[in-house]
Amino acid sequence: MTAALKITDLTRTFAIGKRLFGPPKARVHAVNPMSFEVRAGETLGIVGESGCGKSTLARMLVGLLPPTSGQIEIEGRALDRADPAAFGRLIQYVFQDPVSSLNPRKTIRQIIEAPLRNLHGLHGPALDTRIAELFEAVNLRPEFLSRYPHEFSGGQAQRIGIARALAASPRILILDEPVSALDVSVQAQVLNLLAELKARLNLTYLFISHDLAVVEAVSDRIAVLYFGSLVETGPAEKVFAAPRHPYTKLLADSAPVVGRPLGGAQSGELPDPLNPPSGCAFAGRCPRVSDICRAEVPKLRRIEGDQFAACHHPGEF
Repeated sequence: MTAALKITDLTRTFAIGKRLFGPPKARVHAVNPMSFEVRAGETLGIVGESGCGKSTLARMLVGLLPPTSGQIEIEGRALDRADPAAFGRLIQYVFQDPVSSLNPRKTIRQIIEAPLRNLHGLHGPALDTRIAELFEAVNLRPEFLSRYPHEFSGGQAQRIGIARALAASPRILILDEPVSALDVSVQAQVLNLLAELKARLNLTYLFISHDLAVVEAVSDRIAVLYFGSLVETGPAEKVFAAPRHPYTKLLADSAPVVGRPLGGAQSGELPDPLNPPSGCAFAGRCPRVSDICRAEVPKLRRIEGDQFAACHHPGEF
């Protein structure tokens, strides 16, 4: 079966300290060579600390940021970076801050119309009908179309953002912290809506979040990123219950749990991106570190079943 999304050796570096002539003073590797597949109809949860490369990866996937190297394929088709519309018709982005992601100078109707006109060429009655269908799909009232983004609550604005993404009729949605800015009760409503839309429209999701409980609840599989690299992947019910990489264990222990004191996880920070360590980037925080960890970068490999880890000393933690 063809994967809904496949990335091969995708990388992104940023120049630091640009000069008028000659090369930059340094380069930061935000995303190291990364390869994985997302099956059609599944939800892949992506987790990791701030600065691990989650948002950079997401922006490359939707064409907002060009990769330094590597390839992106959707349903077996390699995307042409010179054709932004190709990205828009196949993959769309739902942003973290729902209100600021909407143009404050445009009405909601104008915001929803843009992808329908530019990507699908809709006009007249066909345009009106499609807008009504989208608003019904996200449970919003038609009278909202004449209003502006600042007139809505966070939950309503996120529903508008979802409607805008669906207007392109994409195959895949990138959900970048889609509920982190919302109240807990509203989070549940938006998550239920996303689950309903996924089932009805046969969508594929990449769900990025810091909330491990939410990611585990909504995901079929989970990908764990650390310092720009993929360090573990596996079924959602296994990755946090029986982690195979020590960083995954650290993430699980860092999540707040009722009855458990805070600060129980091992301390430490991400390495300096301007002076990355040799070998495994997690070696300075790892309880199982050895000489090989400081000398060789571990490769992602199968550990058991569908669980993969990039670790020289994998095991249950």
